[in-house]
Amino acid sequence: MAAVHYHLGQFPPAELDWPQLIPLLGPASAAVARYDGTLGAIPNAAVLLSPLTTQEAVLSSRIEGTQATIGEVLEFEAEGGAPQLSEGRRNDIREVLNYRSAMRMAEKLLDTVPLSQRVVREAHKVLLDGVRGQGKSPGEYRRIPNWIGPAGCTVEQARFVPIGADKLPDAMSAWEHYLHADAPDRLVQLALVHVEFEALHPFLDGNGRLGRMLVPLFLWQNGVIQRPMFYLSAFLEAHRDEYYERLLAVSRDGDWTGWCRFFLQAIKAQAEENQRKAADILALYERMKREVTELTRSQYAIHALDWIFERPIFKSSDFVASSGIPVPTAKRILFALRKVGILRVLMQARGRRAAILCFPMLLNIAEGREAF
Repeated sequence: MAAVHYHLGQFPPAELDWPQLIPLLGPASAAVARYDGTLGAIPNAAVLLSPLTTQEAVLSSRIEGTQATIGEVLEFEAEGGAPQLSEGRRNDIREVLNYRSAMRMAEKLLDTVPLSQRVVREAHKVLLDGVRGQGKSPGEYRRIPNWIGPAGCTVEQARFVPIGADKLPDAMSAWEHYLHADAPDRLVQLALVHVEFEALHPFLDGNGRLGRMLVPLFLWQNGVIQRPMFYLSAFLEAHRDEYYERLLAVSRDGDWTGWCRFFLQAIKAQAEENQRKAADILALYERMKREVTELTRSQYAIHALDWIFERPIFKSSDFVASSGIPVPTAKRILFALRKVGILRVLMQARGRRAAILCFPMLLNIAEGREAF
């Protein structure tokens, strides 16, 4: 089958089949609004939802072939490395951590500049820092052709051939212009922003992950959600074959409307899932505030709980050293939480190495199953 080539001169599409899209717009927008309402009710959402942020990084990276789990990523952080894992798995974990760091950097940058090519390039630098794609010009658009297909394939064997490097700067300028254009609907505009970025494939590596990062950043910058915390990759990973086919059909068949339908369905389904998880985390936090306060009888109970929510897998020595709680009190709180099963030992202390502890109830909400 001949490779599909980029749809030169067709972005943005002259028209969409709005009668197909209108029935999906209301439900998708309402689901996002309900999620945003829950997001607004969460105190310090960046802390309480940090496991969901890590899970998004895991799943977005998994679409590109990494195999790391949220447990492995958080345990790697807690240990400061994981020598028992293969080098390949450690590289996977570093890519996930870079994804999370790139999102944080982009969020900070958007406090002072609009979502733009500059933000994308800066995020790309962080995404590829010190990992397998680091030799592929971090932060710089490609100056050579690239193509997408089986590993080692020639351009003739490729599935998709993005825009030529000589035309890429102008195409990215057009993409940026559309990013800030008035549009009939923000979710449809976002669908087109995402698919065009993926089709342009402006970098030698990391395009898929960056394109998915754009989703929460765009929603936040346009006031659709209060924080850049929208987790779309679970749906895309679960429907990976259709995701790639819908992206491809835009250039192959001019099927912009089919892509937008898929994207709106993804937004609705994932907004509903995000809302359930966020509400479950908020309910867990409220319940734990009462239980941990009663259990420890400590003025530091809530402070300890916030620390653990942000780091649901951690070394006991790190909690004692960096939580800001007096050492005897910190040790007593950990003992009490372990005794009743709120915290569980992942790795026993050995010699001078501290125990690795986890907070299973929070991690299981993030995973969506009983994983811990």
